Amino acid sequence: MSVVRYGIVGVGNMGSSHLRYLSAGKIEGAVLTALCDINPEKLEIAKKYLEENQPDLKVSFYEDYKTLFASGEIDAVIIATPHYLHPTIGIDAFAANLHVLSEKPIGVYTKQVLELYEAAKKSDRVFGIMYNQRTNPLYQKVREMIKNGELGELKRCIWIITSWYRTQAYYNSGGWRATWKGEGGGVMANQCPHQLDLWQWMFGMPETIRASCYEGKYHDIEVEDDVTAFAEYANGATGVFITTTGEAPGTNRLEISGDRGKIVVENDTLTFTKLATPEREFCYTCQEGFSTPQKETSVIEVPKKPDGFQEHQGITQNFTNAILKGEELLAPGLEGINGLQISNAMYLSSWTDKTIKLPVDPDVYFEYLNKKIENSTFEKKNVKETIANVSGTYHV
Repeated sequence: MSVVRYGIVGVGNMGSSHLRYLSAGKIEGAVLTALCDINPEKLEIAKKYLEENQPDLKVSFYEDYKTLFASGEIDAVIIATPHYLHPTIGIDAFAANLHVLSEKPIGVYTKQVLELYEAAKKSDRVFGIMYNQRTNPLYQKVREMIKNGELGELKRCIWIITSWYRTQAYYNSGGWRATWKGEGGGVMANQCPHQLDLWQWMFGMPETIRASCYEGKYHDIEVEDDVTAFAEYANGATGVFITTTGEAPGTNRLEISGDRGKIVVENDTLTFTKLATPEREFCYTCQEGFSTPQKETSVIEVPKKPDGFQEHQGITQNFTNAILKGEELLAPGLEGINGLQISNAMYLSSWTDKTIKLPVDPDVYFEYLNKKIENSTFEKKNVKETIANVSGTYHV
């Protein structure tokens, strides 16, 4: 195989984004050959965009993804549908001998995702997830510094990510959005999967989590729009994760402390404060009660993104290279469950008012989620369905 033929299932906001760069030939070794969506109007908008911008590109259109999978027109699929469908479509794709690149999150609950993983393990196809922030040089550098031991023994990770502000109009843009039945959660399921993935990718998986998830605190929705969580790790380290879609101006600040210093990432800048003497050593050798270790603070230079570079394109290029050249995946699909385990634990902790051990029991979480769906009496008001135009604007 010299070229990977891609199909996209789901031509909404994210599917349209993938359509744009694939159709423009931005991914070496890849070509867009098919689009699929159950909404004919979305397909018509996509078709018009391609006719105006890529008239020589031959793309087929489908309303049934199973028909697409059986067509023989694609080698790989990008799944960009509502969250609950990611595992279902992925399982069917592996059964059709297709390579699978799923949008985040990998699913809504771990019980469903574990079924997808069984299908992936039985297949020899490449399986990736669109954790595009793993291509960000800032977070790559943070992870490198941690793995290289520059921070020493890890102590604490604090991530305040409150820059996800959303208006009520955003939540009114679809009947499925911000409901337990349609989306399976709020800010944790929609906006924060990237940060949850990066958290564990850099700092590791916690052993326990205690969280408060406030449902409909700032918006007329039934799912959470404000979360504070506390995590504990095997070595005694702790973590705090704070997020919301109801705070302006918001903050995006990551602070990681270790025995040898502290990293801060904020405003696209990585600052490292290095201790001259490890804190644990200094604590027990210093003879002065109010002294602190000598330190040196510097801004760490990280590689700049190439002009026009987009994180999503980086993941798709890496995924394509994995298929064609055996390149190691930056975001393997089998790692998608890690961030989901963390969010499931946060939800379950909030629902039960208990500290939750990880990994979460998949059957227990599934039972509680179903109760949220079955007992829901919430009715969305003033819903104004929108269809994302491929150009990035909206068609009502």
